[in-house]
Amino acid sequence: MTSTLRRRPAQRRSVERVERMLDECAILLDEVGYEALTTKEVARRAEVPIGTFYQFFHDKQGLVRALARRNLEAFLQRIVERIPAAELGHWTDLVDLAIDEFVDMKRTTPGFAVLDFGEVFSAPGGPAVGGSRKALDETHENNVVVAERLRAVTLELLDAPVGPGLDRALLVAVEATDAVLKLAFRADPGGDPALIAECKQLVHRYLADHLP
Repeated sequence: MTSTLRRRPAQRRSVERVERMLDECAILLDEVGYEALTTKEVARRAEVPIGTFYQFFHDKQGLVRALARRNLEAFLQRIVERIPAAELGHWTDLVDLAIDEFVDMKRTTPGFAVLDFGEVFSAPGGPAVGGSRKALDETHENNVVVAERLRAVTLELLDAPVGPGLDRALLVAVEATDAVLKLAFRADPGGDPALIAECKQLVHRYLADHLP
């Protein structure tokens, strides 16, 4: 996976500056949207010189790509942290856990309604801004990367044969989840509960043919 940064922050002060810029980027996405987002305002709000911004990011697109990757890592970490106490009795419980975490991030994480894992939305639920389907990795679409990462963190919990069949099934499940949850957040800015429930049922029924 290619890097979104011009250079990686090595010192604690640099790490904190990069995190502040990502934090302010997320807040501004909620406040003004992607089109009105500017590197100058991000730097001002993060209290860093504009030159410092360009030490770490090529441009606005690089900043947003970095935020998308941070969002994905935060999502996966939330799943990993919840699994030990979740008392999962069946793989469908894992599906529900992942969907619930995503929905909660849509509702509570700054900027996540506009930018989750790469695609930039003009409004919660879409439509997406052109050219953002490969924000996580320049060679793969965002959902391919998400499916691969979910597979890596959940594989030991899925009692299923490893191989192309499982990989394909997980990708289809991620694509289906993405489409239905976009619909849920178009119908209701907070996510339509009935459509979220339908999303879970859809994924349960589809994966039942691939997981025991």
